[in-house]
Amino acid sequence: MESSNEKRPNARPQPADRGWTDRIAHGTRIVFWLFMAIAFLYPTVQAYWRNSERTQILKRFQQERRSQVIGLIHRQDTVSFLGLPVTSYISIEDSELILRVIRRTPPEQPIDVVLHTPGGLVLAAEQIAKALADHKGKVTVFVPHYAMSGGTLIALAADEIVMDPNAVLGPVDPQIGQVPAASILKVLEVKKPDQVSDLTLVLADVARKARVQVTSFVSDLLSKHMAKDKASELALILTEGRWTHDYPITVQQARSLGISVSTDMPRTVYELMDLYPQAGAGRPSVLYVPMGRGAGAADGSPAAMPALP
Repeated sequence: MESSNEKRPNARPQPADRGWTDRIAHGTRIVFWLFMAIAFLYPTVQAYWRNSERTQILKRFQQERRSQVIGLIHRQDTVSFLGLPVTSYISIEDSELILRVIRRTPPEQPIDVVLHTPGGLVLAAEQIAKALADHKGKVTVFVPHYAMSGGTLIALAADEIVMDPNAVLGPVDPQIGQVPAASILKVLEVKKPDQVSDLTLVLADVARKARVQVTSFVSDLLSKHMAKDKASELALILTEGRWTHDYPITVQQARSLGISVSTDMPRTVYELMDLYPQAGAGRPSVLYVPMGRGAGAADGSPAAMPALP
């Protein structure tokens, strides 16, 4: 017969033991939720400070240049979001915002565009290019790395193009979906109409119109800075599809084509690009510091407010 004073093997923990167990569980829950809060808030805080740094650089660049500075910056990387690829390109939202900035800029005020993009929608790029070409003040486009396709279209609207010695532009031949317009038309050169589908004939008709439209637009842009016949010749070269759409036009080749390019890139542009690391999400595409509608400061620099859209 067991004594009543002996401990049973399955006896429940005494109150003191339960107290320590509860404290450990409670502390574990606190650590877990603290970790979750930090993991959730860290990207937001990091993005806030990075945007603040970008704003300061834009303000400094505006003061150095006494101009309205606009950053049109896209990374051609792929960011994983819920397993889906997310890419960045010139969009209608970009053109709406940039046009708003240009409208707010005094007519004689210079505009500087820091341009880094793989391209995007033709409509958006043409809207931006036309607005810059129509601006009375000097327009300068800075290309630190690349401005392809629609980015090149925007660069051609500038009064001055400044490129890093290793930066590149690209052809502006129109694309129908994911297929070059010139390649669609090439099909009709090697096949008779009754040998292709109705869809191919429709695409060829669209491709022909797209080439004429883009060539005409580029010619008008270039005629602002060169003779009309030279502008028409260069526009045809850039839009006819003689190269692949991702063909890199170097500084040397751009100059040989008749495009005036400087390589005197300000250090501030590189500092701005350093704040756009290759990996990461949530980067704004268009940045600017509003200049305000009033007159410039006493030293002649533009009035500006430290703000981002």
